Amino acid sequence: MTTPFRVALSGDFRQADGSPTYPDFDLQPLIAAPGVEIAFLDSASPIRGEQLEDFDALILLAHRFGAESVPRSGRLSVVARFGVGYDTVDVEACTRAGIALVITPDGVRRPVAVSIITLMLALTGKLMVKDRLTRQAAAGFARRSDHMGVGLVGRTIGSLGIGNIGAELFRLLKPFDMRFIAHDPFADKALAAELGIELVGLEDVFRQADIVSVSCPLTPETRHLVNAERIGLMKPTAYLINTARGPIVDQKALTAALQAGRIAGAGLDVLEQEPPDPDDPILRLDTVILSPHALCWTDQCFAGNGAADVRAVLDVQHGREPRGVVNRAVLETPRWRERLADYAKAVRP
Repeated sequence: MTTPFRVALSGDFRQADGSPTYPDFDLQPLIAAPGVEIAFLDSASPIRGEQLEDFDALILLAHRFGAESVPRSGRLSVVARFGVGYDTVDVEACTRAGIALVITPDGVRRPVAVSIITLMLALTGKLMVKDRLTRQAAAGFARRSDHMGVGLVGRTIGSLGIGNIGAELFRLLKPFDMRFIAHDPFADKALAAELGIELVGLEDVFRQADIVSVSCPLTPETRHLVNAERIGLMKPTAYLINTARGPIVDQKALTAALQAGRIAGAGLDVLEQEPPDPDDPILRLDTVILSPHALCWTDQCFAGNGAADVRAVLDVQHGREPRGVVNRAVLETPRWRERLADYAKAVRP
């Protein structure tokens, strides 16, 4: 009898009553796949290694996967993260154990880029204050001239990062007739030229941009990349947008700059602490638009992320290298190649 290919899903994919947390994540292709069994883990975070002893794959939502999450059996071959951020995963532990860590860039590329544009338009159009004015009826209408928006033609948008999401942002902004600049030490220069992006130094992004957008991953090198000194370089009319990870921005420094009116405003889908302390002063600032790390959450985003994870898991089951592997060194190891060969043999008729 052939051993089934067993796939675990982190417990946060399921509600306490057993219903799916996100119904747009279609599990049917996985359920219908020959030779595949699926099971939901309990709600422990970090995930415990003993929970995964008999599994080949894990689809991971928000729960942490640390060194203690690696099962001793050596059977687990792939962790498929739902989304592109992987700061909740111990990448080195995965690599040591020969486990491929997969993310879903195709699922978030357009939704997150759209989120950046949503914040940009809301900030420059003064949408939030105009909403409040309208609700004040005649008294609000009388003050509408005090809140003129900012036109975007000829303005400069600067991105920290032009990878998957950053590049998509510039593609979508083409009709806006803006100037494009970016800083990315790993930039594809040919892609930048194709998209009309001028690659500049890190500080130059802050000095020149009317809108600074953060589109880089959180790493030890990027933690507090946006600090007091760099915020101090920004124009007083400029806006900061962060849809990446909260700790990339020194939030205390940003709050101080906003309180002092040194920059015009900020759009934040992510915060340094999530959820924030109820007394966090940034929550009381009218010049900030906030979202609970969910602005890109749409039916299409979750369907796309889920489909990408399912595809990655089924690729491994069939002995194929999945897309979106973070720790690519794993793919060159004899252990990984032997596993893929064994999986391929198991599915051959």
